[in-house]
Amino acid sequence: MKLIIGLGNPGLKYEKTRHNCGFMVMDKIEEKLNVKVSQNKFKSLICTFKHKNEQVILVKPQTYMNLSGEAVIQVVNYYKINKEDILVIHDDLDLPVGKIRIRTKGSAGGQKGMKNIIDLLHTQDIPRIRIGIDNDKQIPTADYVLGKVKKEDLEVFENSIETASEAAIDFISNPIEIVMSRYNKNGQ
Repeated sequence: MKLIIGLGNPGLKYEKTRHNCGFMVMDKIEEKLNVKVSQNKFKSLICTFKHKNEQVILVKPQTYMNLSGEAVIQVVNYYKINKEDILVIHDDLDLPVGKIRIRTKGSAGGQKGMKNIIDLLHTQDIPRIRIGIDNDKQIPTADYVLGKVKKEDLEVFENSIETASEAAIDFISNPIEIVMSRYNKNGQ
């Protein structure tokens, strides 16, 4: 069983903001696999289905970003999911727009939703896809992450969402190390 979690904030106010790129990736996955993350359960919108003989759970926590772990721990405990079968998708201020990085573990790196997940699962050994949103030191961080991607960066940003969705789908059938070798390329 694989659990894929896209982080973001619920509500129209936050749609298409940098901080919601995890939700954007989930939308792409839904589109590609013809499923709908719509069941309201575990403080989340979820969807369970089978893909290539693997049971899959897609999750969009509805707790707001900083409390994402509250939703994630409920799903993990209910389905008894191993940490290596979890994939979290979130934004990253330390990566340039258009860059994605897949890791098997690590600190939250300042991403509060990921920090909450790490704190509640009591481990940093959680696979994740980090999507670059860059940073603008002239704008307060909260305002920046809750802002929309600049028009001139939109194409490269949308390409990173597309690539992250492909990597997440690849994770359903493959160990994270294989997904990393395929998608952690210099050009991405």
